[in-house]
Amino acid sequence: MATEPSADQIREAVREKYSEAARRVSLVQGAKSGSSCCSGPTSLIASSLYDGRDLEEVPDAAALASLGCGNPTLLAQLKPGEMVLDLGSGGGIDVILSAKRVGPGGLAYGLDMTDEMLALARANARQAGVTNVEFLKGHIEAIPLPDASVDVIISNCVINLSADKDAVLAEAYRVLKPGGRFAVADIVVQGGPLSPSVRQLMALWAGCIAGALRDDEYRQKLGRAGFVDIGLQVLKEYGVEDVPTEARCCIPEGLALDPGTKIVSAFIRATKPAQ
Repeated sequence: MATEPSADQIREAVREKYSEAARRVSLVQGAKSGSSCCSGPTSLIASSLYDGRDLEEVPDAAALASLGCGNPTLLAQLKPGEMVLDLGSGGGIDVILSAKRVGPGGLAYGLDMTDEMLALARANARQAGVTNVEFLKGHIEAIPLPDASVDVIISNCVINLSADKDAVLAEAYRVLKPGGRFAVADIVVQGGPLSPSVRQLMALWAGCIAGALRDDEYRQKLGRAGFVDIGLQVLKEYGVEDVPTEARCCIPEGLALDPGTKIVSAFIRATKPAQ
């Protein structure tokens, strides 16, 4: 009988998927460099989540590398002078947009474990001309920042990729200042839990689906971490047609969600108490 993947297996599957995504974007950009006919915008994912004004503020490579499920910079309502941390910053689209929102008096951190994505994000930040950014290598379960050091935490469809979400939320709470805001886009399950057969598929782990928490679990875990004012706003319900192409080839015929179970993208917000 198959067993669920270990934390190390999940992390390695995620690392390989996002390393390959960064390499693919770099190849596309290299092919475009000598051809003006390819200078149009962005990936289908980015164009469906960010408005045209946002996309005009970032390099094409940052948009092409976007693998998210929402626009957390919109949710977070960033203010000039704030310190922002993006968990799983990928190609840097949300870090660059955050840096522009908080201005020169603020700072946007991006945390990622993938060398290829970090290199791509730093190049994108340079191209965008933003200097109030800092990209950190590390894991979202052990954030390399001191206690009470950021005003806002954002993330874009990354927390689901962690096998230890309690550690992620505890770390998020730790590094937020009192009164700090947690504002992430993520994949959430509504209704019954995901079946073991879905969770066992590594391609679905790397695609954010198999690691999805139920909406009530997400609220409970945030509450146990210490957060208050917890809210969840559904953005979109996903069907089989939304599963990434590379994952569909790995799905056994007939595999489906249990009746009454839905997978949705959502904005999730919470606050660290001021005292």
